[in-house]
Amino acid sequence: MRFVDEYRDSDKARALAGRIAALCEPGRTYKFMEVCGGHTHTIYKHGLEDYLPEAITLIHGPGCPVCVIPMGRVDDAIHLAGQPDVIMTSFGDMMRVPGGDGSFFDANAKGADIRMVYSPLDALRIARDNPAKHVIFMAIGFETTVPSTAMTALRARTEGIGNFSVFCNHVTIIPAIKAILDSPDLRLDGFIGPGHVSSVIGCAPYEFIARDYGKPLVVAGFEPLDILQSIYMILRQLAENRSEVENQYARVVPWEGNLKALDVINEVMEPRAYFEWRGLGFISHSALRMKNTYADLDAEHLFQVPGGRVADPKACQCGEVLKGVLKPWECKVFGTACTPETPIGTCMVSSEGACAAYYNFGRFTRSRVKEATVRHSTAQGVQP
Repeated sequence: MRFVDEYRDSDKARALAGRIAALCEPGRTYKFMEVCGGHTHTIYKHGLEDYLPEAITLIHGPGCPVCVIPMGRVDDAIHLAGQPDVIMTSFGDMMRVPGGDGSFFDANAKGADIRMVYSPLDALRIARDNPAKHVIFMAIGFETTVPSTAMTALRARTEGIGNFSVFCNHVTIIPAIKAILDSPDLRLDGFIGPGHVSSVIGCAPYEFIARDYGKPLVVAGFEPLDILQSIYMILRQLAENRSEVENQYARVVPWEGNLKALDVINEVMEPRAYFEWRGLGFISHSALRMKNTYADLDAEHLFQVPGGRVADPKACQCGEVLKGVLKPWECKVFGTACTPETPIGTCMVSSEGACAAYYNFGRFTRSRVKEATVRHSTAQGVQP
């Protein structure tokens, strides 16, 4: 890629829209899930649904790492931050995520020391600069961010920094997708696979989706033309009665993944027996923990963690939104009691949350570019 504009060309988008319309079978409807929250934001920021036939519905998935953290884990982190001589560090998205007794910002107001960092190495630097304090990094994210946490743990071990540990909340994408496929609530025709996660794990782990469930999956990039092309590739598979894993994002994602990153992850971490996901409940082997050989860097080993469960607010329907059962605007409090300034649920807090995407960019309407797409399709001899 030389220029980002190459992936945002409106003429090319309308051309792809015409090819997509030509592949849709008359009378058939299609539901495709974009697993990653980054894709959801691209779709609504650029109004991509306006380029698609009415027969195609895009369903957002659980690929927002902040959104899937249950309220109980936020409370556990606040409990850790309240221990004597502890500094808790966290990515910025987590600072406003509500727990059962408020957010990190609320805990700071009550006297806790919770600091925003841009990487786990920032947390390690804070530990190096504050030897009298114990610094905990609240590690969140899918496989995309796990290597940086693992590398930081290795550096802490190498440098002999004994006042640093990790509160590990990393989750893994494959068990979540399988839970959605096994759910009776939703019937999908295909998946737009996550690009960032796949840059680490590769494409092969998704093959069970095509093999066992007969659903095509296309790993996609994050520009508008990336997503439109991935939808075209899924439709082409369906038209040809194929179910395969394809890689639209080959300029970034190697089929076998990042082997060095995977080695580092396997050195430091291992799957948990189970982990609670907001909206999806407990899913076995769906998250990571520090290995026993790294127990000296594991906050859950060094401190007593309550491990309590906290029910979501009754008015919040983040669970249904994360599963794609509801669109964010179908939630009773969306855009009224729940906004980015006053979030009730995690989907409105995170920069990758579906509710935030709909609130910030979801005012596009299909009619806005539908006429232009029809004109282009007609000019190409395609019946939209």
